[in-house]
Amino acid sequence: MLSFTRQLQSIVILYRSDGKSWPATSRELAAWAIANGHWQARRSDLISQCADQISRALREEYITDPQGRRVRTKHPARIEKEGEQLVLWDDIRTASRGHMSIAFQQRRQQIVGDCNQLKSDVDSFNDNRNSLDPIQMRFDFTMDLQELAAAY
Repeated sequence: MLSFTRQLQSIVILYRSDGKSWPATSRELAAWAIANGHWQARRSDLISQCADQISRALREEYITDPQGRRVRTKHPARIEKEGEQLVLWDDIRTASRGHMSIAFQQRRQQIVGDCNQLKSDVDSFNDNRNSLDPIQMRFDFTMDLQELAAAY
């Protein structure tokens, strides 16, 4: 049996084999999949979709702190409770130090993972398609952070 992710990936293969325009947006892919009976919403899908939308909204909630910095108010921390993985959201203005420490470390790990994947993608592109003029990528963000801080 295919994993849910593989099932969704196979929808893209079907879409392309149907001669639809490519590249395509995820909305175009979804509309085609639903119209052609390749995807139906289950209650758990609707709950997951709503949860994802709520999570996105929480990530976009900001305040200005007393020092004038624009900061995110809601922060998720992935924890294990009674053998189950949970993502708990809390507010930076009221959250415990422990919650915020977990949230910040996990967010940092996501950034490291994104950088690692970007490096693999750039290296592969340079090695396989662009060896004469390789794209250079820097992963030291010190200057970027200083420039952004100076803009405030």
